[in-house]
Amino acid sequence: MRENRSWWLMALGCLVVGGAFADEAAMVTVPAGVFTNLYRDQGVVEVAAFAMDERPVTNAEYLEFVTEHPAWQRSRIKRLFADTSYLAQWQDDLELGPDAPPDSPVVRVSWFAARAFAEAQGKRLPTLAEWELAAQPDQSNNVTRILAWYAKPVRGALPPVRSTFRNTLGLWDLHGLVWEWVDDFNTALVTGESRADAGLERDLFCGSGALGASSFEDYAAFMRYAFRSSLQARYTVPNLGFRCARSLDR
Repeated sequence: MRENRSWWLMALGCLVVGGAFADEAAMVTVPAGVFTNLYRDQGVVEVAAFAMDERPVTNAEYLEFVTEHPAWQRSRIKRLFADTSYLAQWQDDLELGPDAPPDSPVVRVSWFAARAFAEAQGKRLPTLAEWELAAQPDQSNNVTRILAWYAKPVRGALPPVRSTFRNTLGLWDLHGLVWEWVDDFNTALVTGESRADAGLERDLFCGSGALGASSFEDYAAFMRYAFRSSLQARYTVPNLGFRCARSLDR
């Protein structure tokens, strides 16, 4: 076991020194803009300019993180912070294995774990409004492709990052590779305390939800809202990863 673990760490070192991940993921500046919520009652959000990783976080990068922060390793993480399928595609705590190629996006990570990784890099998770704003330049002409990906089941190892599409801002894989955590994912369809139902907007669901929609044509956005509203912070999902963001100095 120790020999295998050493081999994987040596392989990671080769990638970091001489491969695609010799440097930290490049960050792309997303200009300030306006994000219109899917539901009219939720209003319009003015988003300040921010920086976002050009691609999702990879298995190799997450392996380096858990090596340096053992509390987030698969066998050590507290169940409060991740469910039982956390990093289930990995071979072991510090072994990726065939189902988790180093240059593929890391998945089966909880919101808590994604936030911890981002904080360790001096970054944060993007907000829902930031992510949606960044995704807009790629979305309008590719709705059919996006919906086709949403309907595609996940089987086997995921493709590498930078293998789908780069949008006009220079951001890769926002659609077509993995779903991505956002910092305020649980505000998608809930306006009050998430552990109670007093603030739940009943009119946002089912047929009545469509009546308040700001756009009846963007079914991909409905899918994202539905997916986010189904999550809990400790959930780990086989096609859910993340990328980091950073506020710009003013």
